[in-house]
Amino acid sequence: MTRAETELSGLLTTAAEVLDGAGARFLEGRGAPSAVAKGAGDFATELDLELERTISEQLLARTGIEVHGEEFGGPSLTSGTAWVLDPIDGTFNYSNGHPLTGTLLALIRDGEPVLGLAWFPPLDRRYAAIAGGPLMIDGVARPPLPPGVLDEAMIGFGAFNIESTGRVPGMFRHRVLGALSRLSSRVRMHGSTGIDLAFTADGTLGGAIVFGHHPWDNAAGALMVRCAGGIVTDLEGADWTIESGSVLAAAPGVHAELLEMIAATRTTGFVAPGSDRDNSAAGTDAAFAGGGDSAATGGEMDGTAPGAGEERS
Repeated sequence: MTRAETELSGLLTTAAEVLDGAGARFLEGRGAPSAVAKGAGDFATELDLELERTISEQLLARTGIEVHGEEFGGPSLTSGTAWVLDPIDGTFNYSNGHPLTGTLLALIRDGEPVLGLAWFPPLDRRYAAIAGGPLMIDGVARPPLPPGVLDEAMIGFGAFNIESTGRVPGMFRHRVLGALSRLSSRVRMHGSTGIDLAFTADGTLGGAIVFGHHPWDNAAGALMVRCAGGIVTDLEGADWTIESGSVLAAAPGVHAELLEMIAATRTTGFVAPGSDRDNSAAGTDAAFAGGGDSAATGGEMDGTAPGAGEERS
């Protein structure tokens, strides 16, 4: 093991201990109602804030590395080294007692995730990966994902409001869903990006379509899928980075079919019977390719509220 690998292994061990220590409190608060308004259609629970503070303080104290969190922000993620944290992914699930919710954590070095952790206390499952290594579940390495085909795969799909007009309009998402339903009847909407990507990494899902762009939602899972032998791009097919505007993650074979389907949907469109044809696919290219905000650089978000087109899981 090289010095760099030894260092990352040690940081992974420390991060795992911190997340393990927060697990009991995570479970205690499940079912807590939303309490902190963040904008139209968006909220956080008091536990979001508490867990982010607690986890961030412990990571900084034990590793000397600052944390960029969903609720409080933090240092740039495009240069230097920083943790990026979503204390409660699947917040709406969490506040309603739904078990598909967890904590996501990644270590970013000069814009690249090098560690990824996804802890799901209600499921008692812990996913982790070091760049270049295998996916590990509960400390056990998993074999690489085998190739798959779309008509045999379950696909995770991000939640949306069909009337939204944000970065990736709801009507376009609806068209993608319609096209997907023709190729695979096994579409799942879990309400948690972390679950979608972790389940893609472990082979439960054949792939995941993520319209959101926030690095705290996507970085850990994107790394885990890659370490599992999957393919991770944006919805245009460019390699995923923390500045990408979307995520398409899937097993080999399935990814190519999904990418072809999305490209065809953008070109030809899918219009639900009885609906007015619109042009909501226009202008989505930039959203797919880049986030359009400064989340990765430590600045403010792009100002698009979830209710206006962003997804809040």
